[in-house]
Amino acid sequence: MSSNTYQFNQVLERKGTNAMSVEGYRGYLFDTDEDLSGNYPEEDFIKMWVADMEFAIAPEIINAMKERLEHPLLGYSMVADPSYALSFLQWCIDRYKWRFNIEHLVHAKGVIPALYDLIGYICKADEKVLIVTPSYAFFKHGTDYNEVELVCSDLIEEKGRFRMDMDDIKKKASDEKCVLAVFCNPHNPTGRLWSQKELLEFGQVCLENGLTIISDEIHCDVLRKDKIFTPLASLFPNSDKIITCMAPSKTFNLAGNLFANIIIPNDELRTKYNENYVPVENPLSIVAAKAAYSEGHAWLIELTDYLDDNFKYLKEQLDEHLPHTKFIIPDTTYLAWVNVSYYFADNENLTLYFARNAGVLLEGGNMFVANADGYIRLNLACPRVILEEGLRRVIKAVLEK
Repeated sequence: MSSNTYQFNQVLERKGTNAMSVEGYRGYLFDTDEDLSGNYPEEDFIKMWVADMEFAIAPEIINAMKERLEHPLLGYSMVADPSYALSFLQWCIDRYKWRFNIEHLVHAKGVIPALYDLIGYICKADEKVLIVTPSYAFFKHGTDYNEVELVCSDLIEEKGRFRMDMDDIKKKASDEKCVLAVFCNPHNPTGRLWSQKELLEFGQVCLENGLTIISDEIHCDVLRKDKIFTPLASLFPNSDKIITCMAPSKTFNLAGNLFANIIIPNDELRTKYNENYVPVENPLSIVAAKAAYSEGHAWLIELTDYLDDNFKYLKEQLDEHLPHTKFIIPDTTYLAWVNVSYYFADNENLTLYFARNAGVLLEGGNMFVANADGYIRLNLACPRVILEEGLRRVIKAVLEK
């Protein structure tokens, strides 16, 4: 297949589409009345924050949705056709050599809604949830929502690469009140693809201490070229205490479709989940997800080629212009986790600084629970021309600091 079958260089205007990246940053990144005036007017801000893409979705998916719209009824719909589960199962077999029991598959309006529900079903009021930090903020929000205690284990950073502190995790998992680990595989925001050895060690510590694990694997498909992803549950086929959360949303830019795959092997917990879940899905979401898993492979290959080049460009620019940053190209995701602490005072609100001084919306370390001061997260899933301008502004704003 030629390298330009899909148009990743196409710049698409999102104003007027109710896009969160354009309309929703006030109230998420800042107070709604925050003064963002600075070097750039807000209408010229470059959006490199929320984790969706500035790329058109695969035409194979668009065509499947159009075909569904040829049938003029969009009433209550559910995943009734077994071909959907089979298409997702085949995707997991082909990409990860993992065969799960399709009777364990349930759905959700997203991984985060499922997480909120599952924490409540698994944890009692005085129990604790373990995460590693820095962390996707909604892991913390989910524990806050369910009024259970959060326990954090800081990742250890060595020359820009992160690893888990297994001694600390063992200590915290041994607390009898700690009953659940919410795990990110691959990890957001650092982009670490955990090795099988790391996954085995983490899983064994949790399971030996009686913890259930919710493994958020939503970023599992967006890999650098030489990387292979391992689902945590695939290493513990005899355990029913690992819940796997996957979705086409990050991989295929379908976040707005609100449709996720949740694999719950424990019969009692799955029954509880189903009793409380309204199994009505958006009919367009169902066909889009099936088309993604059935016909999206070629698009994904080209996407990852394009992202690999974007990451190389970022690395080159940082090395040349901001040599005191610490950054290595991550194993996975389209998110760059960059240490800019050399250039900034401790605890500075970097989200606000870059909005005002660079006209770039990005997420500073304060957005990631703990252990993240001095970092910024940049979304590189955008046409090169946007990345070039956004990065030019970021570099200029740092050098003028």
